[in-house]
Amino acid sequence: MQPDKLIMMINQIATYFKTQPGTGQAESVAAHINDFWEPRMRAKLADHVAAGGKGLSPLALDACAFIRVPAE
Repeated sequence: MQPDKLIMMINQIATYFKTQPGTGQAESVAAHINDFWEPRMRAKLADHVAAGGKGLSPLALDACAFIRVPAE
């Protein structure tokens, strides 16, 4: 999967969770990704973040700290 597609997807998820009341939106975004994204997608996202995370919304970038990255 291309990084542009992953960026679009996580930003859409972040947009949804940003509208939810309370705190913990970043953790909620990460929980969704941990539950539904396959390990290769999460690894590719982690690589993108390590390279600077260009294009990620602030909430999506915050969520990346809580995403489980598979061991190589």
